[in-house]
Amino acid sequence: MKVSKRVTYGIMAAVDLAINARESPVQARAIAKRQGIPVRFLEQVLHALKNAELVESHRGAQGGYLLSREPSSLSIADILEALEGPVFHRSSVRQGAHDRSPAKPELLLGDVWDQVQQAERKVLEGITVERLATHQQTLDAQQNPMYHI
Repeated sequence: MKVSKRVTYGIMAAVDLAINARESPVQARAIAKRQGIPVRFLEQVLHALKNAELVESHRGAQGGYLLSREPSSLSIADILEALEGPVFHRSSVRQGAHDRSPAKPELLLGDVWDQVQQAERKVLEGITVERLATHQQTLDAQQNPMYHI
C-alpha cells in the first residue's frame, strides 16, 4: 500500500492535535513547526479534514484547530479515506462483472486482492490517533530525557 504525503501529514497533524489541543485550539503554523510540515500544504490538509468533519476550526486570535472526535475513536482508516476518498472498495471482478466476463487473472486473484484489502482496512481501523499520540509522547520522552540534580 502506498501512502501519500497528504495522508502522512494528516495523520501527523491529528496526532499533534491529540497531544496539544486538549483544551484550546492549535494554530496550523504551530503544528507545521513541530512536525516539520510546510504550512501551506498543512493548511490544505486541515481544510480537507475539516470538510470530512474530523477536525473543527475556530477563528480569531485564539483560533486554530481541534479534533472533532475523541482521539480514541479516530482511526488511521478514517483519515486515509477523508484525504484520499474511498480507498477500500470491492474488486474489479465484481464491479466489472456486468460489463464483460472477467479475465483469467481477475478470476484467479480477485479473492486474494479482496482479502488483502480487508486485512489492510482492519489494521488501519485498529490503529487510533490516541494510540499514535501515546507512542509519540514515549518517543519524545526518550529523545529528550530529563536530568534531575
